[in-house]
Amino acid sequence: MITAAEARVLACRLLADELPRRWAHTQGVAAQARRLATILGDQAEHVEVAALLHDIGYSSAVRFTGFHPLDGARYLRDVLHAEPLLCRLVAHHTGALVEAEERGIAELAEEFALPDQHLLEALTYCDLTAGVDGCHVDVEERLREILTRYPREHVVHRSVVRSSPALRSAVLNVEHRLCA
Repeated sequence: MITAAEARVLACRLLADELPRRWAHTQGVAAQARRLATILGDQAEHVEVAALLHDIGYSSAVRFTGFHPLDGARYLRDVLHAEPLLCRLVAHHTGALVEAEERGIAELAEEFALPDQHLLEALTYCDLTAGVDGCHVDVEERLREILTRYPREHVVHRSVVRSSPALRSAVLNVEHRLCA
């Protein structure tokens, strides 16, 4: 298994210089993941590692299809020979299945089975409560920021609009688990 320390080094190497804002966001997502340790138990490190690596598909060293969840998951599987759970979490993070459908990319569902719902919700929570600068944000603020970054006709905008109910539900489910 890739450790959190190893994942941090890898993500830094792939993102920090080329995509400093993406690296800042990634660090914030990982910080959120560490906050979930109390509800994730022995799965906590899996989510933290996935949080650190969820956006590596944006790196030019990893990018192949232009769909970052798929590119990142394939890199982890094919180059690093990472464990299947990590690859599946990266492949399906934050509504990726909806975006894959919008892009006409059937390979995502064919190549990578859906991970455990609780772990995927935890990663989605982390991604949607860390802003572009890595600071904690409300899910509504994060969704608004994403939607304003992309025009209405863009695939990301359409995908976020379609997946927003499920994304909000994932965040609420994690918040309820944190409060229990």
